[in-house]
Amino acid sequence: MPLTLGLPSGIQVFQTKLRLHSHRSHIYASLRSPQLERRSANFRPTIWHDYFIHSIKNGDELDQIGNAQRVCKLKNEASQMIYKEEPLRDKLELIDALQQLGVAYHFEEEINDVLTDIHVCQDLSAIMNSDLYLVSLFFRLLRTNGFSVPEDIFKNYFDNKGDCKSKLSLDIHGMLSLYEASYLAKEGEEILEMARHFTTKHLTNYLESSNFNDSRMKERVANALELPLNWRMERLQTRWFIDQYKTADQTRRALWELAVVDFNIIQDLYKKELKQASRWWTQLRFYEKLPFIRDRLVENYLICVGTAFEPKHASYRIAETKANCLVTTIDDVYDVYGSLNELELFTDAIEQWDITLTEALPEYMQMCCLALFDTVESDAHDVLEKKGLNVTPILRRAWKDLCKAYLVEARWYHNGYVPTLEEYLGNGWVTIGANVFLSDAYCINDDVTATNLEQFSSGYPDIVRYSCTLARLYNDLATSSDELKRGDNKKSIQCYMHHENVTESVARREIKEMIRKYWKLLNGEVLGNSAFHKYFKNACLNISRIAQCIYQHGDGYGKPDGETKDQVTLLLLDPIKLI
Repeated sequence: MPLTLGLPSGIQVFQTKLRLHSHRSHIYASLRSPQLERRSANFRPTIWHDYFIHSIKNGDELDQIGNAQRVCKLKNEASQMIYKEEPLRDKLELIDALQQLGVAYHFEEEINDVLTDIHVCQDLSAIMNSDLYLVSLFFRLLRTNGFSVPEDIFKNYFDNKGDCKSKLSLDIHGMLSLYEASYLAKEGEEILEMARHFTTKHLTNYLESSNFNDSRMKERVANALELPLNWRMERLQTRWFIDQYKTADQTRRALWELAVVDFNIIQDLYKKELKQASRWWTQLRFYEKLPFIRDRLVENYLICVGTAFEPKHASYRIAETKANCLVTTIDDVYDVYGSLNELELFTDAIEQWDITLTEALPEYMQMCCLALFDTVESDAHDVLEKKGLNVTPILRRAWKDLCKAYLVEARWYHNGYVPTLEEYLGNGWVTIGANVFLSDAYCINDDVTATNLEQFSSGYPDIVRYSCTLARLYNDLATSSDELKRGDNKKSIQCYMHHENVTESVARREIKEMIRKYWKLLNGEVLGNSAFHKYFKNACLNISRIAQCIYQHGDGYGKPDGETKDQVTLLLLDPIKLI
């Protein structure tokens, strides 16, 4: 049954069309004026050319069969371990290892069974009297896996002044475990905030001290202080942890072998998906016909791996890689190349989702529109065939909202307007493009139902807004200076500086505090909102994590030949040797 949109009366429709016709006529006349002066951002060319992508070697077919059989055997061994481990500490450490090794997706039911038993049967008062390492591990694992655990579980470790009891600062394992747990704090949880401050101070002192000679422990502490687990891109953490685990726990050698073989099998899948996406991108030839854009196919695919790494999400990764490429292309149209008159027309065509309106657009904009319409309708058709669900309105809405938000920024730029930070973020959480990624994640997955779609159809839930805002803030910290140099809009940092009359360093501190705030809000939604499936909650977390990862050491997207290149090599190209 077609959707009823509550259309206005016939007279209102006629008046609206008349205004649009008049507006377009004015713009069409301006487009026939002498050649426009175009800006150029001088983006760096891709370092991953099509011929290289298709030269990447996949594993031998016989090796793949052998690895699949090996994984099956190792999974059986690991499954037995999950139910066999008896002491609480051993059970929790095993689950923690499985998750950090990236193989927990094989044992979702078993892990949920064990953690449910622990959550239901474990006496919290007894846990509170355990050592700090165990209490913190218990808290982190249960919260990470969706179980409610109060922060009061840590109150015995703090004195009346809010300081952690002095002897605990010598327990480095406990300090590190509490530090990681503190980053699962929700808004208003003061005990966890105190724990974060205390553990950060003492772990930093530990690193700087010459009294401790445990090099492996120092490496773990340095890794955590650089970035806590809850903020890390899962797949990069897995790659690091596999190397750590190889020598750390010889009693569970089977887990390490499973992690290595599984990592290589999934990587082989990634190579095939990347080649498939490359064929689509090559056929569009955007990087030839639209030379002003950022050609970032491989980096866009890496973002999708960061959002949903498991094999079963292959269709999402392919669809989202295409969407990422189109988001970047259209972003560069608005930010760099398009005139304001052209952008008004382009936005109108997208908002009405009308292919006939593209006829008056410049050729480069026609190409963008046609590719976008084709990609969105194809994705929606795939879901309709597989699930019998119409996701077209949700997918279209995301793109319409994105382009309207881009146009707001374009008008700000052309009018020399500097918004307040609140006004900027009210629009900027959309212009980061993650509303498109999360709309796709919601619609293009095996668990979506008609009821789910109704929950998402009325607007963007808070969990999406918080995730997108984090991605925006991470992006601004890394890219705003470069974007200003090439004449782009002012970002959150400059907006705050302008309206609060403060220095850049003060503004950056404020943005970093906002990042902490939004992580707490996001944690609260992930832990407390039962309306969404675990997969979608993870996607919201992972969008924030991958943004942090890409922009941690600068603009890893605009300048992808540094850290991002190393990440691509680690996760997509180089298998791990099983020795």
